[in-house]
Amino acid sequence: MQTEKVVDYIVNWLKDYSVNAGINGFVIGISGGIDSAVTSTLAAKTGLRVLCVEMPIHQATSHVTRAHEHIAQLKKRFDNVEDTRADLTPVFEEFKTEVHLDGDQATVDMALANTRARLRMTTLYYYAGLYGLLVAGTGNKVEDFGVGFYTKYGDGGVDLSPIADLLKSEVYQLGEYLKVPESIMTAAPSDGLFGDARSDEDQIGASYPELEWAMQMDDKGKSETDFSGREKEVFKIYKRYNRNNKHKMIPIPICEIPDNLL
Repeated sequence: MQTEKVVDYIVNWLKDYSVNAGINGFVIGISGGIDSAVTSTLAAKTGLRVLCVEMPIHQATSHVTRAHEHIAQLKKRFDNVEDTRADLTPVFEEFKTEVHLDGDQATVDMALANTRARLRMTTLYYYAGLYGLLVAGTGNKVEDFGVGFYTKYGDGGVDLSPIADLLKSEVYQLGEYLKVPESIMTAAPSDGLFGDARSDEDQIGASYPELEWAMQMDDKGKSETDFSGREKEVFKIYKRYNRNNKHKMIPIPICEIPDNLL
């Protein structure tokens, strides 16, 4: 990948989109992870206003520390970057008092994890509306179009997606070029939706390099029978996530009424 040229292309794309839309910048949720770090740095390089929003909900200390480090570094490097913090923990706890929490615990935990992401989306759009900004998404190609590892109408609810055509490994290449803090570059990817430091690999059962390989094999029309051992296991994991999360990757189904009924 021609990293410098890709960076310039994305920065120009962001700037052109914002200017053509009559919008003066971007709002981005900062998690302490590589994707939000790269996205916010790319946005900062446009010279337009960038609002970084930290939105902890019972967040792991390591995530908070990395988010603070990145925001501080970004503000030091770019005059157009500002930040704010919205502690959503009280909001999340109040929400739990108003809904049923009975049923299978794993199902409840997952529903609450997705609720965290949707509370954050609501917060980002509040600031977007307040200041006339666009919500910049932080999803990469493997998450958005491979395994669907994001929350529908949560971190999937954005105005534009600057890194969604980049594999995770390519995002790391951009991160190195953009001088993202080393603590973020070396941290295990995590969605931070469960209040602990569990990684994406812990949840999915495969690493991003493995998922990238599986995505490439799937694009080539390969099937489970083409592999054995760990490769077969990883391919099955990829296909299961891809199949189960397909509803996130396609347009919302519309019930089209036949003309003769109208």
